[in-house]
Amino acid sequence: MKLEAVELIRLNVPLKSAFRTSFSSVNMHEVVWAHAVTDVGEGWAECGANDRPDYSSEYHTGAMAVLREFMLPDLFKLNNDLTAESVAPTLEWIKGHRMAKAAIETSLLDAQLRSTNTSFASYLGATKDRVPAGVSVGIMDSLDELMEYVHSYLDQGYMRIKLKIEPGWDYDPVKLVRETFGPDLLLQVDANTAYTRNDFDLLKRLDEFNLLLIEQPINEEDMLGHAKLADYIETPVCLDETIISADIARDAIELGAAEIINIKPSRVGGYLESKKIHDVSVAAGIPVWCGGMLETGIGRAANLALAAMPGFTLPGDTSASSRYFETDTTEPFVLVDGHITVPTGPGIGVDPIPEIVDRYAVSREWIKA
Repeated sequence: MKLEAVELIRLNVPLKSAFRTSFSSVNMHEVVWAHAVTDVGEGWAECGANDRPDYSSEYHTGAMAVLREFMLPDLFKLNNDLTAESVAPTLEWIKGHRMAKAAIETSLLDAQLRSTNTSFASYLGATKDRVPAGVSVGIMDSLDELMEYVHSYLDQGYMRIKLKIEPGWDYDPVKLVRETFGPDLLLQVDANTAYTRNDFDLLKRLDEFNLLLIEQPINEEDMLGHAKLADYIETPVCLDETIISADIARDAIELGAAEIINIKPSRVGGYLESKKIHDVSVAAGIPVWCGGMLETGIGRAANLALAAMPGFTLPGDTSASSRYFETDTTEPFVLVDGHITVPTGPGIGVDPIPEIVDRYAVSREWIKA
């Protein structure tokens, strides 16, 4: 196919409540979409970069700049030889910027699959028509507030609770949730690199709560540290920020640093690389699950297709639209019996609602061949 133009749309989508992690607190989902126009149709994708370089080195203004100045000019040059599968090799010379790469690759894959009436789920090799939904619970101002939220999410039917933790907000909230809701609750924690090698004894205290996993406890570049921690504690160590490619995933598994892997397509450069990480993990007997970046329906739809692949054996952060938004940018995803239905329509299987996009759009920029 031939890439004719790309529209970069910056949106500010209000959250229902503040979402706090160890590195930030946000009330607004500030996001960039890539809207690709090709000679075979149009495609949509959401860039996972935050407004600040806090989760990773990328941020949405920088993602727009590298798309505009480097990535799109190279893709325009491919003329009729462009496919979604050719994006990664074409842009391989660009170091990093995986979230920007994921956005353009996904928008082109959406257009490509729509043109052949093929769904993301079918293309990726999904084996499920719905996926179990977990929910991520941010750091709260009090234990009482935490319990209100956890009660609410369990009443809604979420099958797994993930608690964000940081030094000073770890043992007590985890203990309270475990004791209140009992040993059968699927419970895990996410540190977002908030700890160091000096905190191993503190993290070992969490072993008594029989957690599914502890996610990214220390710095993303300290793979050896994670391997040492995995040997020191009983709770399985899951890597998130560390895993940026299938090669890194393979190394982490061989080193013993990753007993479980969280796959976020935006973090690793797209769904094609995500599939490779899935395959590497399955071959090694390592469970995977699908993480999230507060995606609107555009990003959530594709994540659900990924989470329906056979190696995704743990509930992911693929929550219902109502978890984060009063009004989503697509038809909302709804929680039914603890599960979210995987879209089956062509491409990502959903379309943006124009009047809602207009309401939330901060800027729209066309870049043409």
